[in-house]
Amino acid sequence: MTAKRTYVVDARTATPHFPGIGRYVTGLLPALAAQLAPGERLAILCTDDAQVADLQKNMNFWPNTTYFIAPDSPFSLGQQWSVPRLLRRMPAPAVYHSPYYLMPYRPGIPAVATIHDLIPLLYPQTVSLRARLLFRIAVRLALRAADRVIAGAEASRRDLVRILGVDPERVAVTPYAAGPNFHPRPSAEIDRVRRQFALPDEYILYFGSNKPHKNLVTLVEAYATMAAETGARLVIAGYWDAAYPESRRRAEALGLGERVRFLGPVDEADAPALYSGATCFVFPSRYEGFGLPVLEAMACGAAVACSNTSSLPQVGGDAALYFAPEDIDGLAHALRRLISDPVLRQTLAQKGLEQARRFSWSRTATQTLEVYRSLVD
Repeated sequence: MTAKRTYVVDARTATPHFPGIGRYVTGLLPALAAQLAPGERLAILCTDDAQVADLQKNMNFWPNTTYFIAPDSPFSLGQQWSVPRLLRRMPAPAVYHSPYYLMPYRPGIPAVATIHDLIPLLYPQTVSLRARLLFRIAVRLALRAADRVIAGAEASRRDLVRILGVDPERVAVTPYAAGPNFHPRPSAEIDRVRRQFALPDEYILYFGSNKPHKNLVTLVEAYATMAAETGARLVIAGYWDAAYPESRRRAEALGLGERVRFLGPVDEADAPALYSGATCFVFPSRYEGFGLPVLEAMACGAAVACSNTSSLPQVGGDAALYFAPEDIDGLAHALRRLISDPVLRQTLAQKGLEQARRFSWSRTATQTLEVYRSLVD
């Protein structure tokens, strides 16, 4: 390959406001940079210099990578003009990749869009009518702008085909992976995180956002049926949107008090030890485009119980206990089994480590580069 070409990845969503998409971007970028062929370069769009500095921490300052400032937010109408103008000024831009459906819809070069999920269409009750209408319009514009579409799991690909009529040949599935920092942590590090968050020796961990489809009210209600039987506390960690306080209110109404802890956002550096120290990890989501926390928990040696819906069985394989997301008794039964049976926990933890090793950002980058090259070769 001798011709110069630049693949442009829009990293403006690599922020705490987009916890899942941000992890996708920060996991993918260094793996892409490591696999570029001679004559290929990677251009990364950032909102400001601070974001450039954050991304460079994981990028090892690859010599084939450059950064460009695109200050308009993905939510800004101004990006429809400013990003294409920026692309025109770049040397040899070949493909533009947006990891989010809010993107410039006429970028002027071949485009790839990653569509992670269709939650506003599948679970309309979880968003406002305005948000639902805007999502439907924006995602259709993204699908029209994109020459190729990326999904994280086969279930997400099927939803794009079934609900929005996307040609299945346009959709590539590139499963995500846990980052290299997600691995079992030593007891000293686990003890440090326990002290930092004032956690008990036994705790059931949920890690993710509190958006309605994450189904945290059902989790709280299931835990309430067994709270008197166990010393294990329920710990809910991750990005907290004040617009969705229902799970906290439900815990208060059920009189659970300190038995349920809401930690809010947790620093990336502390997450692996938080996973590693958990008695078990639970993920009751009604729908996931991929379900990265399940894989992260497994990579850290936690025994996992999760919903049996959407992409989660593909991610968890035979290394998780499954339950129907609306089945309070089934969820509680899964947690009881994990808490009371150390042999089962150890078996699932070992299977989980093996399952997590089946996924890698290197493989994701290989598949993503195949998509890019299919548009220019």
